[in-house]
Amino acid sequence: MASQKLLDIMNKAIARELQVSIQYMWQHVQWSGVKGFTVHDELKHIAIAEMKHAERIAERLYYLGGAPTTKPDGISVGDNLKEMIEYDIKAEDSAIKLYRQAIEMAEKEGDITTAHIFVEILMEEEGHQQTFTFLHKEIK
Repeated sequence: MASQKLLDIMNKAIARELQVSIQYMWQHVQWSGVKGFTVHDELKHIAIAEMKHAERIAERLYYLGGAPTTKPDGISVGDNLKEMIEYDIKAEDSAIKLYRQAIEMAEKEGDITTAHIFVEILMEEEGHQQTFTFLHKEIK
């Protein structure tokens, strides 16, 4: 089965997904204004996608014999739209790095299914990063 190191990375990924699902949803709830109008629904949509990522990783972790964490990483909401989006870009950047590590480790261990799950999630995270990067350029 999976090494403890891979299980630990998966739990870190779950904590990160829980973090951003809460972070983005609270940003969605708290932000309003003309500039925030277009961002409002996008934050909600991405928050829900992140929760689905947490579920998917947790199901795989449990299948591999691990216990999914229930504790999110630190949540940074921000005080204004620019700050919110900057926090979000950083969160996506860290996810992309972590998921590339997870893919590499899963492949080394011959766990093609876990690697495949992280490849699919990585593609979505890169899309989120692109969305937040575009929004950041628009609100400057």
